[in-house]
Amino acid sequence: MSLILGIDPGSRLTGFGVVRSLPRGQCEYIASGCIRAGDGAFAERLGLIYRSLREVIAEYAPGEVAIEQVFMARNADSALKLGQARGAAIVAAVESGLSVEEYTATQVKQALVGKGSADKEQVRQMVMHLLRLTQAPQMDASDALAIALCHAHHQQSLVPHQLTATRRRSGRLRFKEMP
Repeated sequence: MSLILGIDPGSRLTGFGVVRSLPRGQCEYIASGCIRAGDGAFAERLGLIYRSLREVIAEYAPGEVAIEQVFMARNADSALKLGQARGAAIVAAVESGLSVEEYTATQVKQALVGKGSADKEQVRQMVMHLLRLTQAPQMDASDALAIALCHAHHQQSLVPHQLTATRRRSGRLRFKEMP
């Protein structure tokens, strides 16, 4: 049962979400929020993202971090700034001794909604359902929670299952879980 910090990076608004991975594929909401970097000098905004995420990590002590991968936007300048905001977030995690896993937006949508073309509102509704939230989190915080949930689901799918194989009369192998 580890804590997972999900990060939705942005140069002006970075969302974060913390969930606890529970047995049987369930997750528990711990915290979420947004780091508002504002309109100041870009280097100052990156510093604020870094320092704020270090504070979040110190407060909640997650064992794992998941972050959204950069996608190539139409505007190259925006994509570069997003990449630098991701870099600040990744450095905050790595300097805290945490490993970082990356997921594309399509992977996150597929894991939560079942289709990679889901819109943000569908993802937010699924986040609310899975975490049993009564109020909708801000969109960037919801995206960060979705990234954390995607990581939890991915980690749980990697848990090895002990299987035994028995041969049917037809010659095919039949697998069943061992107790």
